[in-house]
Amino acid sequence: MAPDVLSLLALVITVLSLFLVFIIFRKPKENVPPGSSGWPVIGESIKFFWLGPQEFINERTRRYSKDLFQTSLFGQKMTVFCGPLGNKFIFSNETKSLASWWPLSVRKAFFFPEFVESSTDDVSSLMFCSIRDILKPEALKQYIAVMDSMAREHVDSQWTVDEVVKVFPLSKSYTIALACRILMGVVDVEYVTRLAKHITLVNAGLFSVPIDLPGTAYNKAIKGGKLVRADLMKVNTERRKEMVENRIETVGKSNFLSRMLLLTDENGKFVSEKEITNNIVGLLFASYETTSTAVTFVLKYLSELPHIYDEVYKEQIEIANTKSEGELLTWEDLQKMKYSWNVVCETLSLIPPLFGAFREVVHDFTYAGFTIPTGWKTLWTVHTTHKNPEYFTDPETFDPSRFEGRGPAPSTYVPFGGGSRMCPGKEYVRLQILVFLHNIVTKFRLEKVNLQEKIEMYFLPVPKEGLPMRLICRKI
Repeated sequence: MAPDVLSLLALVITVLSLFLVFIIFRKPKENVPPGSSGWPVIGESIKFFWLGPQEFINERTRRYSKDLFQTSLFGQKMTVFCGPLGNKFIFSNETKSLASWWPLSVRKAFFFPEFVESSTDDVSSLMFCSIRDILKPEALKQYIAVMDSMAREHVDSQWTVDEVVKVFPLSKSYTIALACRILMGVVDVEYVTRLAKHITLVNAGLFSVPIDLPGTAYNKAIKGGKLVRADLMKVNTERRKEMVENRIETVGKSNFLSRMLLLTDENGKFVSEKEITNNIVGLLFASYETTSTAVTFVLKYLSELPHIYDEVYKEQIEIANTKSEGELLTWEDLQKMKYSWNVVCETLSLIPPLFGAFREVVHDFTYAGFTIPTGWKTLWTVHTTHKNPEYFTDPETFDPSRFEGRGPAPSTYVPFGGGSRMCPGKEYVRLQILVFLHNIVTKFRLEKVNLQEKIEMYFLPVPKEGLPMRLICRKI
Protein backbone atom coordinates (compact mmCIF):
# COMPACT_ATOMS: atom_id res chain seq x y z
CA MET A 1 0.00 0.00 0.00
CA ALA A 2 1.37 3.41 -0.97
CA PRO A 3 2.72 5.57 1.92
CA ASP A 4 0.39 8.51 1.15
CA VAL A 5 -2.64 6.17 1.23
CA LEU A 6 -1.48 4.79 4.61
CA SER A 7 -1.11 8.33 5.94
CA LEU A 8 -4.61 9.24 4.79
CA LEU A 9 -6.02 6.07 6.37
CA ALA A 10 -4.24 6.83 9.64
CA LEU A 11 -5.66 10.36 9.61
CA VAL A 12 -9.20 9.09 9.05
CA ILE A 13 -8.85 6.56 11.87
CA THR A 14 -7.50 9.26 14.20
CA VAL A 15 -10.38 11.65 13.43
CA LEU A 16 -12.98 8.90 13.90
CA SER A 17 -11.37 7.87 17.18
CA LEU A 18 -11.42 11.42 18.50
CA PHE A 19 -15.04 11.80 17.45
CA LEU A 20 -15.99 8.59 19.29
CA VAL A 21 -14.15 9.77 22.42
CA PHE A 22 -16.03 13.06 22.22
CA ILE A 23 -19.37 11.26 21.89
CA ILE A 24 -18.65 8.91 24.80
CA PHE A 25 -17.10 11.35 27.23
CA ARG A 26 -18.75 14.63 26.33
CA LYS A 27 -20.55 16.57 29.04
CA PRO A 28 -24.22 15.57 29.33
CA LYS A 29 -26.54 18.04 27.63
CA GLU A 30 -28.10 20.50 30.02
CA ASN A 31 -31.81 20.15 30.68
CA VAL A 32 -32.70 23.47 29.06
CA PRO A 33 -36.31 24.56 28.43
CA PRO A 34 -38.13 23.23 25.37
CA GLY A 35 -38.40 25.41 22.29
CA SER A 36 -36.69 26.40 19.07
CA SER A 37 -33.72 28.61 18.18
CA GLY A 38 -35.03 29.37 14.69
CA TRP A 39 -32.64 30.54 11.97
CA PRO A 40 -28.92 31.26 12.52
CA VAL A 41 -28.23 34.85 13.72
CA ILE A 42 -31.81 36.14 13.33
CA GLY A 43 -33.34 33.32 15.38
CA GLU A 44 -37.09 33.83 15.68
CA SER A 45 -37.00 37.64 15.73
CA ILE A 46 -38.85 37.99 12.42
CA LYS A 47 -41.63 35.68 13.60
CA PHE A 48 -41.80 37.57 16.89
CA PHE A 49 -42.61 40.84 15.15
CA TRP A 50 -44.53 39.32 12.24
CA LEU A 51 -47.00 37.54 14.53
CA GLY A 52 -46.81 40.15 17.28
CA PRO A 53 -45.58 39.36 20.81
CA GLN A 54 -48.96 38.12 22.05
CA GLU A 55 -49.62 35.58 19.28
CA PHE A 56 -45.96 34.51 19.18
CA ILE A 57 -45.99 33.74 22.88
CA ASN A 58 -49.45 32.12 22.88
CA GLU A 59 -48.47 29.82 20.03
CA ARG A 60 -45.30 28.67 21.76
CA THR A 61 -46.85 28.15 25.18
CA ARG A 62 -49.41 25.90 23.49
CA ARG A 63 -46.67 24.00 21.68
CA TYR A 64 -44.01 23.74 24.40
CA SER A 65 -44.96 24.66 27.96
CA LYS A 66 -47.20 27.04 29.87
CA ASP A 67 -44.35 27.69 32.35
CA LEU A 68 -41.46 28.69 30.08
CA PHE A 69 -39.90 28.05 26.69
CA GLN A 70 -36.69 28.86 24.87
CA THR A 71 -36.32 30.90 21.72
CA SER A 72 -33.71 33.11 20.05
CA LEU A 73 -34.39 36.84 19.73
CA PHE A 74 -32.04 39.63 18.69
CA GLY A 75 -29.23 37.11 18.20
CA GLN A 76 -29.48 35.77 21.77
CA LYS A 77 -30.55 32.47 23.33
CA MET A 78 -33.52 33.38 25.45
CA THR A 79 -35.97 31.86 27.93
CA VAL A 80 -39.46 33.34 28.09
CA PHE A 81 -41.01 33.06 31.57
CA CYS A 82 -44.78 32.70 31.62
CA GLY A 83 -47.65 33.32 34.00
CA PRO A 84 -47.71 35.00 37.42
CA LEU A 85 -45.25 32.49 38.87
CA GLY A 86 -42.77 33.24 36.09
CA ASN A 87 -43.25 36.98 36.60
CA LYS A 88 -42.79 36.65 40.34
CA PHE A 89 -39.64 34.56 39.93
CA ILE A 90 -38.04 37.15 37.64
CA PHE A 91 -39.06 40.09 39.83
CA SER A 92 -37.72 38.48 43.00
CA ASN A 93 -34.38 37.39 41.47
CA GLU A 94 -33.42 40.53 39.56
CA THR A 95 -30.50 41.31 41.84
CA LYS A 96 -29.46 37.69 42.43
CA SER A 97 -29.21 35.50 39.34
CA LEU A 98 -30.18 38.18 36.80
CA ALA A 99 -28.92 41.53 35.56
CA SER A 100 -30.56 44.17 33.39
CA TRP A 101 -30.01 43.67 29.65
CA TRP A 102 -31.04 45.41 26.44
CA PRO A 103 -30.60 44.10 22.87
CA LEU A 104 -27.60 45.33 20.91
CA SER A 105 -29.89 47.33 18.61
CA VAL A 106 -31.11 49.30 21.65
CA ARG A 107 -27.70 49.83 23.20
CA LYS A 108 -26.13 51.03 19.93
CA ALA A 109 -29.00 53.43 19.38
CA PHE A 110 -29.03 54.79 22.94
CA PHE A 111 -25.41 54.86 24.11
CA PHE A 112 -22.15 56.38 22.96
CA PRO A 113 -20.00 53.71 21.21
CA GLU A 114 -17.56 53.39 24.11
CA PHE A 115 -20.42 52.36 26.43
CA VAL A 116 -22.14 49.82 24.16
CA GLU A 117 -20.27 46.80 25.58
CA SER A 118 -20.74 47.91 29.19
CA SER A 119 -23.42 46.20 31.25
CA THR A 120 -26.79 47.93 31.19
CA ASP A 121 -26.71 48.14 34.99
CA ASP A 122 -23.43 50.06 34.88
CA VAL A 123 -24.60 52.50 32.22
CA SER A 124 -27.96 53.20 33.87
CA SER A 125 -26.74 53.29 37.46
CA LEU A 126 -26.95 57.10 37.57
CA MET A 127 -30.56 56.98 36.52
CA PHE A 128 -31.61 54.54 39.22
CA CYS A 129 -29.77 56.35 41.99
CA SER A 130 -31.35 59.71 41.09
CA ILE A 131 -34.67 59.16 39.35
CA ARG A 132 -36.48 57.61 42.31
CA ASP A 133 -35.99 60.75 44.38
CA ILE A 134 -37.34 63.15 41.76
CA LEU A 135 -40.24 60.84 40.87
CA LYS A 136 -41.46 60.15 44.40
CA PRO A 137 -45.09 61.23 44.98
CA GLU A 138 -43.97 63.98 47.37
CA ALA A 139 -41.60 65.41 44.77
CA LEU A 140 -44.11 65.08 41.94
CA LYS A 141 -46.68 67.26 43.67
CA GLN A 142 -44.79 70.36 42.59
CA TYR A 143 -45.18 69.37 38.91
CA ILE A 144 -48.97 69.00 38.83
CA ALA A 145 -49.53 72.69 38.14
CA VAL A 146 -46.92 72.54 35.36
CA MET A 147 -48.60 69.47 33.86
CA ASP A 148 -52.02 71.12 33.97
CA SER A 149 -50.93 74.47 32.53
CA MET A 150 -49.04 72.74 29.71
CA ALA A 151 -52.00 70.44 28.99
CA ARG A 152 -54.37 73.42 28.83
CA GLU A 153 -52.09 75.32 26.48
CA HIS A 154 -51.59 72.24 24.30
CA VAL A 155 -55.33 71.47 24.06
CA ASP A 156 -56.30 75.09 23.41
CA SER A 157 -53.74 75.46 20.61
CA GLN A 158 -53.90 72.07 18.88
CA TRP A 159 -57.25 70.39 19.62
CA THR A 160 -59.81 72.26 17.52
CA VAL A 161 -63.57 71.84 18.04
CA ASP A 162 -65.56 70.30 15.15
CA GLU A 163 -62.39 69.31 13.32
CA VAL A 164 -60.66 65.97 12.91
CA VAL A 165 -57.40 65.58 14.79
CA LYS A 166 -54.97 62.67 14.96
CA VAL A 167 -54.71 61.69 18.60
CA PHE A 168 -51.47 59.72 18.52
CA PRO A 169 -49.13 62.40 17.10
CA LEU A 170 -50.79 65.07 19.27
CA SER A 171 -50.32 62.94 22.39
CA LYS A 172 -46.68 62.46 21.47
CA SER A 173 -46.26 66.21 21.01
CA TYR A 174 -47.57 66.85 24.52
CA THR A 175 -45.66 64.08 26.29
CA ILE A 176 -42.27 64.96 24.77
CA ALA A 177 -42.74 68.64 25.64
CA LEU A 178 -43.64 67.74 29.22
CA ALA A 179 -40.72 65.28 29.51
CA CYS A 180 -38.26 67.91 28.30
CA ARG A 181 -39.68 70.44 30.75
CA ILE A 182 -39.68 68.20 33.83
CA LEU A 183 -36.61 66.05 33.16
CA MET A 184 -34.35 68.72 31.67
CA GLY A 185 -35.96 72.12 32.28
CA VAL A 186 -36.10 72.71 28.49
CA VAL A 187 -39.03 74.68 27.07
CA ASP A 188 -37.69 75.72 23.65
CA VAL A 189 -40.32 74.55 21.14
CA GLU A 190 -37.89 74.28 18.22
CA TYR A 191 -35.50 72.14 20.26
CA VAL A 192 -38.29 69.84 21.48
CA THR A 193 -39.67 69.40 17.95
CA ARG A 194 -36.23 68.51 16.57
CA LEU A 195 -35.55 66.07 19.41
CA ALA A 196 -38.91 64.34 18.84
CA LYS A 197 -38.09 63.95 15.15
CA HIS A 198 -34.79 62.28 15.97
CA ILE A 199 -36.40 59.99 18.55
CA THR A 200 -38.93 58.88 15.93
CA LEU A 201 -36.02 57.92 13.69
CA VAL A 202 -34.58 55.77 16.47
CA ASN A 203 -37.91 54.04 17.04
CA ALA A 204 -37.92 52.83 13.43
CA GLY A 205 -35.33 50.21 14.34
CA LEU A 206 -35.09 50.09 18.11
CA PHE A 207 -35.91 46.39 18.43
CA SER A 208 -34.72 45.12 15.07
CA VAL A 209 -32.27 42.51 13.80
CA PRO A 210 -28.83 44.14 14.40
CA ILE A 211 -27.68 44.27 10.76
CA ASP A 212 -26.05 47.66 10.16
CA LEU A 213 -26.47 48.16 6.42
CA PRO A 214 -27.67 51.33 4.65
CA GLY A 215 -31.45 51.46 4.49
CA THR A 216 -32.09 48.96 7.29
CA ALA A 217 -34.18 49.90 10.31
CA TYR A 218 -31.18 49.20 12.52
CA ASN A 219 -29.01 51.63 10.54
CA LYS A 220 -31.69 54.33 10.88
CA ALA A 221 -31.88 53.77 14.63
CA ILE A 222 -28.13 54.20 15.02
CA LYS A 223 -28.17 57.44 12.98
CA GLY A 224 -31.13 58.73 14.96
CA GLY A 225 -29.38 57.90 18.22
CA LYS A 226 -26.35 59.98 17.22
CA LEU A 227 -28.60 62.96 16.57
CA VAL A 228 -30.45 62.55 19.87
CA ARG A 229 -27.18 62.35 21.83
CA ALA A 230 -25.84 65.43 20.04
CA ASP A 231 -28.97 67.39 21.01
CA LEU A 232 -28.71 66.29 24.64
CA MET A 233 -24.96 66.90 24.88
CA LYS A 234 -25.49 70.49 23.80
CA VAL A 235 -27.98 71.06 26.62
CA ASN A 236 -25.78 69.24 29.16
CA THR A 237 -22.70 71.28 28.28
CA GLU A 238 -24.54 74.59 28.40
CA ARG A 239 -26.30 73.72 31.67
CA ARG A 240 -23.09 72.63 33.40
CA LYS A 241 -21.34 75.81 32.27
CA GLU A 242 -24.21 77.84 33.68
CA MET A 243 -24.08 75.94 36.96
CA VAL A 244 -20.32 76.46 37.32
CA GLU A 245 -20.58 80.17 36.53
CA ASN A 246 -23.33 80.51 39.13
CA ARG A 247 -21.31 78.50 41.66
CA ILE A 248 -23.81 75.63 41.45
CA GLU A 249 -25.73 76.41 44.63
CA THR A 250 -27.76 79.20 43.03
CA VAL A 251 -29.04 76.97 40.21
CA GLY A 252 -32.37 75.24 40.76
CA LYS A 253 -32.24 71.48 41.29
CA SER A 254 -35.88 70.78 40.51
CA ASN A 255 -35.29 68.90 37.27
CA PHE A 256 -33.56 65.58 36.82
CA LEU A 257 -30.77 66.86 34.57
CA SER A 258 -29.63 69.52 37.06
CA ARG A 259 -29.42 66.93 39.81
CA MET A 260 -27.37 64.58 37.66
CA LEU A 261 -24.97 67.34 36.68
CA LEU A 262 -24.16 67.77 40.36
CA LEU A 263 -23.15 64.12 40.82
CA THR A 264 -19.48 63.35 41.44
CA ASP A 265 -17.41 60.17 41.24
CA GLU A 266 -15.26 58.63 44.00
CA ASN A 267 -12.52 61.18 43.24
CA GLY A 268 -14.83 64.15 43.66
CA LYS A 269 -14.97 64.92 39.94
CA PHE A 270 -18.20 65.62 38.15
CA VAL A 271 -19.71 62.64 36.31
CA SER A 272 -19.04 62.96 32.59
CA GLU A 273 -21.65 64.55 30.36
CA LYS A 274 -21.61 61.45 28.15
CA GLU A 275 -22.62 59.25 31.06
CA ILE A 276 -25.42 61.66 31.92
CA THR A 277 -26.56 61.74 28.30
CA ASN A 278 -26.77 57.93 28.19
CA ASN A 279 -29.14 58.02 31.15
CA ILE A 280 -31.26 60.90 29.87
CA VAL A 281 -31.78 59.06 26.55
CA GLY A 282 -33.29 56.07 28.32
CA LEU A 283 -35.56 58.25 30.43
CA LEU A 284 -36.82 60.24 27.45
CA PHE A 285 -37.77 57.12 25.54
CA ALA A 286 -39.47 55.59 28.57
CA SER A 287 -41.46 58.73 29.43
CA TYR A 288 -42.26 59.72 25.85
CA GLU A 289 -43.31 56.71 23.77
CA THR A 290 -45.02 54.61 26.43
CA THR A 291 -47.02 57.46 27.97
CA SER A 292 -48.21 58.86 24.65
CA THR A 293 -49.27 55.36 23.61
CA ALA A 294 -51.22 54.91 26.85
CA VAL A 295 -52.97 58.29 26.43
CA THR A 296 -53.88 57.43 22.84
CA PHE A 297 -55.57 54.14 23.67
CA VAL A 298 -57.40 55.52 26.71
CA LEU A 299 -59.02 58.06 24.38
CA LYS A 300 -59.68 55.29 21.84
CA TYR A 301 -61.74 53.33 24.36
CA LEU A 302 -63.57 56.44 25.57
CA SER A 303 -64.65 57.16 22.00
CA GLU A 304 -65.84 53.58 21.49
CA LEU A 305 -67.58 53.07 24.84
CA PRO A 306 -70.06 55.90 25.64
CA HIS A 307 -71.05 54.40 29.00
CA ILE A 308 -67.41 54.43 30.11
CA TYR A 309 -66.92 57.96 28.79
CA ASP A 310 -70.00 59.17 30.70
CA GLU A 311 -68.68 57.82 34.00
CA VAL A 312 -65.28 59.42 33.44
CA TYR A 313 -66.94 62.70 32.45
CA LYS A 314 -69.11 62.64 35.57
CA GLU A 315 -66.06 62.21 37.79
CA GLN A 316 -64.01 64.85 36.00
CA ILE A 317 -66.78 67.45 35.82
CA GLU A 318 -67.38 67.19 39.57
CA ILE A 319 -63.74 68.15 40.08
CA ALA A 320 -63.90 70.91 37.45
CA ASN A 321 -66.96 72.44 39.15
CA THR A 322 -64.99 72.93 42.36
CA LYS A 323 -62.38 75.07 40.61
CA SER A 324 -62.55 78.80 40.02
CA GLU A 325 -61.78 80.11 36.54
CA GLY A 326 -58.12 79.55 35.68
CA GLU A 327 -57.43 77.55 38.87
CA LEU A 328 -55.08 74.64 38.25
CA LEU A 329 -55.46 71.04 39.37
CA THR A 330 -53.91 69.93 42.66
CA TRP A 331 -52.64 66.69 44.16
CA GLU A 332 -55.93 66.37 46.07
CA ASP A 333 -57.92 66.66 42.83
CA LEU A 334 -56.02 63.80 41.24
CA GLN A 335 -56.63 61.54 44.25
CA LYS A 336 -60.37 61.85 43.51
CA MET A 337 -59.98 60.46 39.99
CA LYS A 338 -60.40 56.85 41.08
CA TYR A 339 -62.72 55.65 38.32
CA SER A 340 -60.67 57.46 35.67
CA TRP A 341 -57.53 55.69 36.87
CA ASN A 342 -59.34 52.35 36.77
CA VAL A 343 -60.14 53.11 33.11
CA VAL A 344 -56.46 53.82 32.47
CA CYS A 345 -55.45 50.57 34.21
CA GLU A 346 -57.90 48.55 32.11
CA THR A 347 -56.49 50.17 28.98
CA LEU A 348 -52.96 49.21 30.03
CA SER A 349 -54.20 45.67 30.60
CA LEU A 350 -55.81 45.31 27.15
CA ILE A 351 -53.21 47.26 25.16
CA PRO A 352 -50.01 47.46 27.22
CA PRO A 353 -47.51 50.04 25.89
CA LEU A 354 -44.58 47.60 26.27
CA PHE A 355 -44.52 43.82 25.98
CA GLY A 356 -42.09 43.19 28.87
CA ALA A 357 -38.41 43.39 29.70
CA PHE A 358 -35.19 41.45 29.21
CA ARG A 359 -32.65 40.22 31.74
CA GLU A 360 -29.28 38.45 31.49
CA VAL A 361 -28.50 35.28 33.44
CA VAL A 362 -25.37 35.82 35.55
CA HIS A 363 -25.53 32.48 37.43
CA ASP A 364 -26.99 29.14 36.34
CA PHE A 365 -30.33 28.49 38.01
CA THR A 366 -33.19 26.01 37.86
CA TYR A 367 -36.83 26.83 37.29
CA ALA A 368 -39.77 24.45 36.72
CA GLY A 369 -37.30 21.56 36.44
CA PHE A 370 -35.19 23.19 33.71
CA THR A 371 -31.70 24.70 33.85
CA ILE A 372 -31.19 28.23 32.57
CA PRO A 373 -27.47 28.60 31.72
CA THR A 374 -25.26 31.59 32.44
CA GLY A 375 -25.18 33.99 29.51
CA TRP A 376 -28.70 33.22 28.31
CA LYS A 377 -31.23 36.05 28.32
CA THR A 378 -34.69 35.98 29.86
CA LEU A 379 -37.93 37.75 28.98
CA TRP A 380 -40.95 38.33 31.17
CA THR A 381 -43.97 39.62 29.33
CA VAL A 382 -47.45 40.98 29.97
CA HIS A 383 -48.82 38.69 27.27
CA THR A 384 -48.86 35.53 29.39
CA THR A 385 -51.29 36.97 31.96
CA HIS A 386 -53.15 40.10 30.78
CA LYS A 387 -55.26 38.30 28.15
CA ASN A 388 -55.41 34.96 29.96
CA PRO A 389 -58.96 34.05 31.15
CA GLU A 390 -57.37 32.04 33.96
CA TYR A 391 -56.42 35.34 35.60
CA PHE A 392 -58.81 37.87 34.04
CA THR A 393 -62.46 36.97 33.45
CA ASP A 394 -63.57 37.87 29.91
CA PRO A 395 -60.13 39.39 29.23
CA GLU A 396 -61.18 41.05 25.93
CA THR A 397 -64.08 42.90 27.56
CA PHE A 398 -63.32 46.43 28.77
CA ASP A 399 -64.13 46.33 32.47
CA PRO A 400 -62.62 48.96 34.80
CA SER A 401 -64.27 47.31 37.81
CA ARG A 402 -61.44 44.72 37.80
CA PHE A 403 -59.33 47.33 39.56
CA GLU A 404 -61.72 48.10 42.39
CA GLY A 405 -60.80 46.89 45.87
CA ARG A 406 -57.65 44.76 45.85
CA GLY A 407 -57.66 44.49 42.08
CA PRO A 408 -56.04 41.63 40.09
CA ALA A 409 -54.08 38.85 41.78
CA PRO A 410 -50.37 39.52 42.46
CA SER A 411 -48.00 39.28 39.46
CA THR A 412 -50.85 39.06 36.93
CA TYR A 413 -51.19 42.76 36.09
CA VAL A 414 -47.69 43.94 35.24
CA PRO A 415 -47.62 46.91 32.80
CA PHE A 416 -45.03 48.57 35.05
CA GLY A 417 -43.08 45.42 35.87
CA GLY A 418 -42.47 44.49 39.48
CA GLY A 419 -39.89 43.91 42.18
CA SER A 420 -36.85 46.13 42.65
CA ARG A 421 -36.95 47.18 38.98
CA MET A 422 -40.57 48.23 38.85
CA CYS A 423 -40.86 51.29 36.63
CA PRO A 424 -39.85 54.24 38.85
CA GLY A 425 -41.97 56.53 36.67
CA LYS A 426 -45.28 54.81 37.47
CA GLU A 427 -46.59 57.71 39.56
CA TYR A 428 -45.36 60.26 37.00
CA VAL A 429 -47.29 58.39 34.31
CA ARG A 430 -50.42 58.27 36.47
CA LEU A 431 -50.41 62.01 37.12
CA GLN A 432 -49.59 62.93 33.54
CA ILE A 433 -52.36 60.79 32.02
CA LEU A 434 -55.01 61.90 34.52
CA VAL A 435 -54.20 65.59 34.02
CA PHE A 436 -54.34 65.21 30.25
CA LEU A 437 -57.55 63.17 30.46
CA HIS A 438 -59.19 65.87 32.58
CA ASN A 439 -58.40 68.55 30.00
CA ILE A 440 -59.76 66.50 27.11
CA VAL A 441 -62.90 64.99 28.65
CA THR A 442 -64.18 68.22 30.23
CA LYS A 443 -63.96 69.99 26.86
CA PHE A 444 -64.82 67.41 24.21
CA ARG A 445 -66.85 64.38 23.36
CA LEU A 446 -64.78 62.15 21.09
CA GLU A 447 -66.02 60.62 17.87
CA LYS A 448 -63.81 58.02 16.23
CA VAL A 449 -63.53 58.58 12.48
CA ASN A 450 -62.46 55.10 11.33
CA LEU A 451 -64.09 52.37 13.38
CA GLN A 452 -62.02 49.73 11.56
CA GLU A 453 -58.59 51.29 12.12
CA LYS A 454 -55.98 48.62 12.75
CA ILE A 455 -53.40 48.52 15.52
CA GLU A 456 -49.92 47.64 14.31
CA MET A 457 -47.39 46.01 16.61
CA TYR A 458 -43.79 47.16 16.59
CA PHE A 459 -42.00 47.22 19.92
CA LEU A 460 -45.17 48.99 21.10
CA PRO A 461 -48.72 49.19 19.69
CA VAL A 462 -49.41 51.95 17.15
CA PRO A 463 -52.75 52.97 15.55
CA LYS A 464 -52.13 52.67 11.82
CA GLU A 465 -53.75 55.99 10.91
CA GLY A 466 -52.79 57.90 14.06
CA LEU A 467 -56.30 57.51 15.56
CA PRO A 468 -58.22 60.33 13.82
CA MET A 469 -61.01 61.77 16.02
CA ARG A 470 -63.69 64.40 15.54
CA LEU A 471 -63.89 66.73 18.54
CA ILE A 472 -67.38 67.73 19.62
CA CYS A 473 -67.58 70.67 22.02
CA ARG A 474 -68.83 69.89 25.49
CA LYS A 475 -69.18 72.93 27.70
CA ILE A 476 -68.93 72.82 31.45
